[in-house]
Amino acid sequence: MYSLIEWYEATRDFLTQGGPILTWIAWLMLFMWVLIVERVIYLRTEHRKSVRMALETWESRPERSSWNARQIRDAMISRVKLSLTHPLSLIQTCVALCPLLGLLGTVTGMIAVFDVMAISGTGNARSMASGVSMATIPTMAGMVGALSGVFAITWLMRKAETEIESLKDNMTMDH
Repeated sequence: MYSLIEWYEATRDFLTQGGPILTWIAWLMLFMWVLIVERVIYLRTEHRKSVRMALETWESRPERSSWNARQIRDAMISRVKLSLTHPLSLIQTCVALCPLLGLLGTVTGMIAVFDVMAISGTGNARSMASGVSMATIPTMAGMVGALSGVFAITWLMRKAETEIESLKDNMTMDH
């Protein structure tokens, strides 16, 4: 219980040092990672069921070589692909927003530094330190969020592409 309180206080202090933009970055990263985890869980559960159902439907068709059969096959593949990839663009948007919010944190932190400089001059480094930390911490957090998201979205996109190609290969057309 004591370590949980220490963790909470450290997180609170970190968010306070980074300013209000850091809180926005934290919420954005949480949202992004919830979406990423949801996609991984979907790949391991529901996607397998939808692929199995599509393959069973395709194999149960008596005729699989006509133009109509090709259109039905393409529609089935498109449905599976759409259910697999539809939230990926939202994850990509979150990845793109992380460094932009970090940049916004940099700007607001530098404004705080300039405010301190206008009031007390350049001789008081201690009073400028909070603005400098408010400028650098959101930048770091935004870049960490973007980098972790880039790795995750790259893996998810490759996995989706591989799954769709595998489905296309398994739904063969009779000639």
